[in-house]
Order: sequence, then C-alpha cells, then structure tokens
Amino acid sequence: MPAPGFDAGTKRMEPSHNRTPQEIWEAALGELQIQVSKPNYRTWFSKTAGLSYQDNQFIIGVPNTFAAEYLDKNQRSLIEKALIGLTSTDVQVLFQVNGKTPHRGNSATQPVIPPPTPSYTRLKPHYTFDSFIEGSGNRLARAAALAVAQNPGHSYNPLFVYGGAGLGKTHLLHAIGQSAAANHINVICASAEQFTNEFVSALREKTTEEFRNKYRSIGMLLIDDIHFIGGKEQTEESFFHTFNELHNTNRQIVITSDCPPKSMPLLEERLRSRFEWGLIVDIQPPDFETRLAILQSKARHNGVSIDIQVLELIANEAQRNIRVLEGSLNRVVAYSKLLGVVPTIEIAERALEDVASKEYLTDDITPHSIVEAVAECFQLPREELLGRKRDKDTNMARRLAMYLIRQETNCSLVQIGRELGNRDAASVTAACKKIVGDISDSPYLKRKLHDIHRQLHPKYNSKHAA
Repeated sequence: MPAPGFDAGTKRMEPSHNRTPQEIWEAALGELQIQVSKPNYRTWFSKTAGLSYQDNQFIIGVPNTFAAEYLDKNQRSLIEKALIGLTSTDVQVLFQVNGKTPHRGNSATQPVIPPPTPSYTRLKPHYTFDSFIEGSGNRLARAAALAVAQNPGHSYNPLFVYGGAGLGKTHLLHAIGQSAAANHINVICASAEQFTNEFVSALREKTTEEFRNKYRSIGMLLIDDIHFIGGKEQTEESFFHTFNELHNTNRQIVITSDCPPKSMPLLEERLRSRFEWGLIVDIQPPDFETRLAILQSKARHNGVSIDIQVLELIANEAQRNIRVLEGSLNRVVAYSKLLGVVPTIEIAERALEDVASKEYLTDDITPHSIVEAVAECFQLPREELLGRKRDKDTNMARRLAMYLIRQETNCSLVQIGRELGNRDAASVTAACKKIVGDISDSPYLKRKLHDIHRQLHPKYNSKHAA
C-alpha cells in the first residue's frame, strides 16, 4: 500500500496543501523510522500524531510532557528536516500534550517549563549526599551514586547497590532522587513491594495502561529491595519491559537489594543479566571510625551536646547496622532527658542496660560462634557442617546454621556461603527458605533452635529466666 501523501500513479508527493496534518506527519514518520533505532522510534514516535499545520507551525501531539521534553531537546532538528523536505517550506515544530497548550521548546515566545516531579514520589528530605557519612565500607557506593546523580543515564546504567539491612542503601537512593528532582527530572522512587502492589491493583482494576504510562514516562526510576519481585512472574514481566523502555532511551535506573543479582535464584535470568549491565557495588558494615562519625553527625543534627567518650561507648556497643546505632543514641539521649541529667558513660550504660534486647547488641555473635553452637547442639563435628556430608541431620544442622547467621549477623549471602564451606549464595537462599518451613512443622527443630538461642544469648536468658 502506498504511504500517505503519495499518488499511486505518479509516485510523487502530493502538494502539502492537499494533505491533512496527519497525512504529512505519517509521511514524516516513514522517514524518521529509517533514521532512528527501533526502540527509540517505538518509545518516542509511535504514539505521536500530526494535529495542525498553519502559518508554517506544525503541531505534533505527544502522549506526555516527558515525551515533549525529549523530542524537543533530542529530535527537533531531525523532525524539522523531515517536515521541511515534505512541505518545501520552513517549519517550526511545536509539541502538544493531551490537548494542552502546545509545548514550544526553546522558542522565544514560550520558554521550556520543566515538568514537575510527580506527586506520587515521596523523597525523604534528610536523605541527601551531604548527610551521608562516608567510610571505607560505603565509599565506592557513594561515589557511584554521586556520579549517577550528576550524569543520569550515562555514567552507570543501571546502578545496582547491595548490602545488609540498615547500611545506607535507601539513603543513597533518596539522595540520587533529591538531585534528580532539583534538576527537574521526573523521578519515581519506590520499593519493589510498592511496584508489585500497584501492578496487582492495575490488573484487578483494568488500569494497566495508566500503570505503564506512570512508570515508563519518567526520567529516572529508583527501586528499593528489588529481590522482593523474585518468583512473581507477572510482576517480573512488567518490570522487564519497564526496564527495557527506560534503558533503551538512556533514562537512569538505580536498584538496591540485600544481595547481588547472581544470588537471586528466583529472579528470571533475563532480568538478572540486565541488572549486571551497569555497575554493581556493595555496602559493608561501618567500621568504628564511621560509626563514631555517624553518631557525631546525628547528635549535631538533633542539637544534642554529648561527650565524645559516650559516643565511643555507643559506637563500640552497636555494631550491626546504622539503624541500631542511631537507636542506641536515641535511647541514651531520651534516658538522660527523663532523668534530667547530662549523658555520661554511666548514664549510657544504664540506658542500654534497661533495654531488654541489650544483649543482642553487646553479645559477640559471629558466624564462627553460631557454627560452634549449632555443631554442639546437634553433637556434630564442626568440620562436618563445613564439609560435603549430606545425611539428614547434617543437612538440617547446616541449613539452621545458615539461617541463624542470616538472622543474627549482618553477613551477606555470599559471606554466609563462604563461612559454610564455600557454598554459593543460591544454596544459602534455598537453605534458609527450607528451614523456615521445617521449623514451623517440627517441634524437634523448634527445641533445637530455642537451645541454640539460649547458648548464643546467655545474659539475656539468665536475666529473663523465671
């Protein structure tokens, strides 16, 4: 079939005044389709329309403001060249969004007004790069996040940040979002659980088109705890296409997780491989100096005057993650206010002593001590837990050891596997999932778990014994 605007007999273009704006635009699209990549054409041109052509002004309808911004900044000259070739006159291109006032790009009559940040993005204002305390365990992650914030879509795309709970992944995610919003980039910052819930609601309410437009018409996507979508086939499918749409058009994607992509056995391989396209960085637990700097910053931010020796005590007591660290500081400050005294080392010790979970903060629980406790409880040599023996009792004990290390320490899946005889992270994930079900079904295993807990937390149990 001949393209719109052609006369089948002469194979020549009809004069522009005999054609509708849509016919002219369809002819232009035929040329543009040859000159841009297929993903770019599908994303930016496939949902456009020729709306009006008067006084050398050609108005193109686009589906959203972001499309208008992108076409104006990146494809204007190509579009105008195609239209001039078809109309034989100078053409000024305007973009109109959903029947609204035409977007005139950089013309003198109407300057570009950057689109506002969507109302559904809620960034935490105190999570900024300035408030993020840098240390040896997070220096690379912070540098990568800052590079992405300064040059979104080009530095590292996607950026994948992983690490244990409470180490600052969400802080960096929101800091990137703050920078993007300040530069008038439409950004969505959401958890994978939120993405999943919205997708399920869209399926139920038959609003999947609105859901797709929301997540694919933005300049930056920040997703927290991506491991949540593992095993949810339809959600993974939706996220896969959203990822492709954004990545193909150089829009920044940042993802966080508690483990690296290769350690997500429930995630589809095609998604896992895409997460590895950009840069993968991890965040390690903070060292003493970093913990102390965090406490000093937190105290200063809250306007609290507290002696350095008290902060050092808290930094030594709370080592597992930053949330526990800040919680300990808050307890000490609150306790001293209740007593109407200045926080001292004695007051700090009493404040932490009054918390039932103090021993969970102070006990020296390590992967080694957990393996020793499990081996003793099951009356097995430690070497067998770390070895390749696969009888029922050894397998159960080994899975329980992995589960307890996951629960009681801040070790990553890779570290847990290394502690248990250099096993891979996927094996650790499978073991932890299986033992959770076994514990709920087996009174015997529940007793074993209780006995091991008593051994790991002797002070807590002696204090709370009846």
